[in-house]
Amino acid sequence: MKAIRPIAFGAVLAIAFLVYTSVRLGTPAGTLITRDPVEITQAAAPPSFDNEEQNNIQVYKRVLPSVVNITSRTLSFDFFYGAVPQEGAGSGFIIDKEGHILTNYHVIENAQRLEVTLFNKKRYRAQVVGADPSHDLAVIQIKAPDLQPSTMGDSHALQVGQKVYAIGNPFGLSGTMTRGIVSSIRQVSEPNGATIDEAIQTDAAINPGNSGGPMLNSRGEVVGINTMILSPSGSSSGIGFAIPINAAKAAINDLVQFGRVRRPALAIVPLPIGPELAQELGLPADYGVLIQRVLPGGAADRAGLKGGSDRAYLGNTPIMIGGDLIVAIDGEPVEDLQDYSHVMNSHRAGDSITVTIWRGKKKSDLKVTLQEASNNSRS
Repeated sequence: MKAIRPIAFGAVLAIAFLVYTSVRLGTPAGTLITRDPVEITQAAAPPSFDNEEQNNIQVYKRVLPSVVNITSRTLSFDFFYGAVPQEGAGSGFIIDKEGHILTNYHVIENAQRLEVTLFNKKRYRAQVVGADPSHDLAVIQIKAPDLQPSTMGDSHALQVGQKVYAIGNPFGLSGTMTRGIVSSIRQVSEPNGATIDEAIQTDAAINPGNSGGPMLNSRGEVVGINTMILSPSGSSSGIGFAIPINAAKAAINDLVQFGRVRRPALAIVPLPIGPELAQELGLPADYGVLIQRVLPGGAADRAGLKGGSDRAYLGNTPIMIGGDLIVAIDGEPVEDLQDYSHVMNSHRAGDSITVTIWRGKKKSDLKVTLQEASNNSRS
């Protein structure tokens, strides 16, 4: 009997609460409470896009089938020498119907296995065709039908302030697009020591996984290869860099045919000249690259370029003076070693170039056929 009392007491309280709330709400007990439906404001017509939005959408749809996700698998070893698989991800873009894909070298570096995922989620095994670690470029290849190659643009025509897009696969996300402008065009060094000549700096967000993906102009043409982020924290901070596509185009054929880039060389020992040094040496131009020495049998030697014959000192450093002063190559001014390096990087071994020199007080042009760079050819 005592056990039943708490149960009965609880039932009385429940009935009293139900009656009380029904009276307070003015609703008979057991009646279902209904409310008026929520009224929302619906758009009268499908959304329309302004010209800028339409162009963004068109660029994305046009280029997306050419952009791929690259997954690399490597093996490392733990403290007990046990094999530990590791996986990395990056992006790339298709450059021809044969399945060649351009990407960054650091995306595929040391990979034992490469897998490429297309925009339609189909996956293919890939193999490395060629690599250029010193300029962070690589070409890999897949065997797949109905591939859509990217359209290559001209990075030499880029202007600061020009609109650019980045498409890639950051953080494992597939086919994302960001937009920004060209913030600067300058030389930068990558963490691995590779130098990017005329790197494209942008405020378009470039995140881990974007590496190797295309940077595009407003016509959807590839003008760069998204490569790195400058950030103390390692996240996107509005300062991303891309390799100019012209530098990559100059290397593609070598990478596909030879598996490496045949860097050209004049086979000279150069010395940069500025106004102060030019005046001290009595040179006819206050800029250029002075040939200190011509390597025997090299490209410059065969073309008749002359090195220095007199020893002098630049501070405590011995130099050779009296040689030819290079002031232009193929009509492009060569004011310092950076200009010289830029012109040379746009050529390949076997190319013929026109070198403009001062020899004494006489200016002349000489035809030179570039040789392949080796450990013995300084530049």
